[in-house]
Amino acid sequence: MADLPDRQAPLRAFVQALAAEPLDWRQKGFGALEGRLAARDLAEARLRLSDLGSPVMTLDAGAVTANLTAMAAWCTDRGVELAPHGKTTMAPALWLAQLDAGATAITVANAAQLRAAHAFGVRTLVVANQLVAPAELRWLAAARDADPALEVLHWVDSVAAVEQIDAALADGPPRRPLTVCVELGAPGGRTGSRTEAEVEAVADRVVASSVCVLAGVSGYEGAVVGAGGTPEGLEAVEGFLQRIATAYHQLAARFETPVVTLTAGGSAHFDAVADVLAPLAGEATGAGHRVAVVVRSGAYVVHDDVHYAQVTPSTRGGGPALRPAIHVWAQVLSRPEPGLVVLDAGKRDLPFDLDLPVPLAAVRRHPVGAPEPVEIGPATLTRLNDQHAYVDVQPTSELAVGDVVRLGLSHPCTAFDKWRALAVVPDTADADPAVVDVVHTFF
Repeated sequence: MADLPDRQAPLRAFVQALAAEPLDWRQKGFGALEGRLAARDLAEARLRLSDLGSPVMTLDAGAVTANLTAMAAWCTDRGVELAPHGKTTMAPALWLAQLDAGATAITVANAAQLRAAHAFGVRTLVVANQLVAPAELRWLAAARDADPALEVLHWVDSVAAVEQIDAALADGPPRRPLTVCVELGAPGGRTGSRTEAEVEAVADRVVASSVCVLAGVSGYEGAVVGAGGTPEGLEAVEGFLQRIATAYHQLAARFETPVVTLTAGGSAHFDAVADVLAPLAGEATGAGHRVAVVVRSGAYVVHDDVHYAQVTPSTRGGGPALRPAIHVWAQVLSRPEPGLVVLDAGKRDLPFDLDLPVPLAAVRRHPVGAPEPVEIGPATLTRLNDQHAYVDVQPTSELAVGDVVRLGLSHPCTAFDKWRALAVVPDTADADPAVVDVVHTFF
């Protein structure tokens, strides 16, 4: 049998090119390297984390591999496909790892991210949003016409949105009509059609269009008012997903593509998506379509120590066990009071929109010899300035100026955007781990 073509070849080439770029002051935390090394040189150079600057964000390679494997197995077991949300990381190397592990597409959130993904070399994409800007719609149509391998699915939630597509492409209808899903929403939530009548009207307007085709039903259950980990929140999520199933049946005779996509599922409720929608996967009765149920969780690849650690489906017995893979290492600048430690990382370096970071461990580095663990004792990060973190400690804490604290993070989606490069280490449990690679981000 002939070797199959590498579908990720363009993305793989992009990632390999990044590995050759020198690391210097342009990447926060890597200024000490002064351009002497590139990511591909790091393992051979036997660099340690202590050779970099502070603060620095790390990616635990072992945890990432474990998460990729666990999520791929879970999706296979539940009969769903995975199109992870790339906005979480905007990191081509992690997207490539997700696709190599079995993901069928990458999801993005807007036109800017779509253009970036196309530049990286990704060729199967979901835009989990409305596209209404004429320039972006014309670019997308031209890109798809120029590249038969480029598949992009985006959403419409109103007749007006479909009319925007028609108007933008009226002067140059594409050879390949754009593929769209009708998006469902909920009262008080975000985008999305609110009623069954509106869903039907939007679908009819798509079918009447000569420049787009109806390809599925979409939604985001995390925007449902009241969604959360409580019994009432989970019930609200399940009710919303049932509406997606209802909309699929309602529109069954209107779909215009061989594969009908039903997609939902952020990082907190993808188990519910499988419970409600996975029974629809496969051949649609009497319609001749293959139904693909696609979850879009993005945070699973790195997980976290706070928010998703509390709400991930595994806490309910409904999802894979995941490990936190991202941390920021920050140095003690000052201990101006017995109960206060000030670190050199702040809002520019740490996510703070959902929860503040948590101190996990500390080490003391020496000019000669191995670093030694430092007993933090009870410690709470209480507030952030732009470049400083305030940590309340017991007066008996051993923390001193110069010690390095490893911080657990909350909400990966607002962690990666603060870093152009992450140091990849084999295991963050090591007091001074080797730096074996770099993951670049593009925000």
